[in-house]
Amino acid sequence: MKILVAGDSYCPVRVFGEPFRSLAREHAVTQFDLADQPGWAPSTASERSLKEYLGSPSQLIERLDGMDVLVVQGAPVSAEVLDAARLRLVCVARGGPVNVDLAAATARGIPVAITPGKNAVGVAELTIGLAIMLSRKIAGSMRSIDAGGDYAVDNFEGARWFGHNLAGRTLGLVGYGQVGSRVANLALAFGMRVLVHDPYVDPRSIGAPGVTLVEMPVLLATSDIVSLHARLTPETRGMLDATAIASMREGVLLLNTARAELLDEDALMSALASGHVGGAALDIARPTPAGAPRPLLDHPNVVILNHIGGSSWETLRRGGELAAAEVERLAKGEALLNVANRAGLAAREAEATGAAR
Repeated sequence: MKILVAGDSYCPVRVFGEPFRSLAREHAVTQFDLADQPGWAPSTASERSLKEYLGSPSQLIERLDGMDVLVVQGAPVSAEVLDAARLRLVCVARGGPVNVDLAAATARGIPVAITPGKNAVGVAELTIGLAIMLSRKIAGSMRSIDAGGDYAVDNFEGARWFGHNLAGRTLGLVGYGQVGSRVANLALAFGMRVLVHDPYVDPRSIGAPGVTLVEMPVLLATSDIVSLHARLTPETRGMLDATAIASMREGVLLLNTARAELLDEDALMSALASGHVGGAALDIARPTPAGAPRPLLDHPNVVILNHIGGSSWETLRRGGELAAAEVERLAKGEALLNVANRAGLAAREAEATGAAR
């Protein structure tokens, strides 16, 4: 079997391709890093349907001839790429294949495997770190010193930055998937009480003492810290709006390490200004044009990061391991585990079977 592994500037093959060394003993594995091409512009309908990609389709196309499997992280996999070889599998080392034309792959009968949960540990650890930063007002203290404020004056200078320990506080988790469940375990180790709202979770899966499944209004009204870990769907878009925020307790802290669209940032800014929300930490925020005002940062207890939740070497290696495992299954004739277009392929097969009759 011939396998092409395409790394990129975010996930280079020197890390991403490590798990493929064992596959290379029995299969022909070609690895390369795409060059960033910021000037490339999508020109076909398929290319325009892709999101969050690095590189260009042509870099894949020129290397795909004769390949059976394509493994990528951020490379753009358009219909034109899929037509460059008779692929048996496309594997994307990320939780959602937004850089792959899933409809085109399904139409060609090509399964698209993904690696859900590869960044769960990194995002969960970051979430707890952000909870500590907000609870102890670390950001405000650091900004004060960066702006020339005094420090190391005496043993009482911390009086300006009194906050709260995590122990004894209530953490509300909106979403209890791979990330949310790990955040819960870490929070319990800090001595927190954990409330969970997730309409899709099996209540029997929440067995840890100290974790309670509740309805959303209860979570919002009783949590000291609310942390978002839900998927973005039409139902969850804007779920934390002005009404939801107003129903929270005074001084609540908000964390968002999931999707920017889950949170109404205008409502958040108003609540920060009024003091109803005591602080917010966003690993992913609404984009702003270069040079435009960023009013959220005017609040001393707000932290905004460069979407670093999954930016750890361990996360990249985990993605490579999960991708290699799917390729291994294909090579052994075993069922693939995480297929993003499984339902579409099944429907296509059923339609073909019906037509044959």
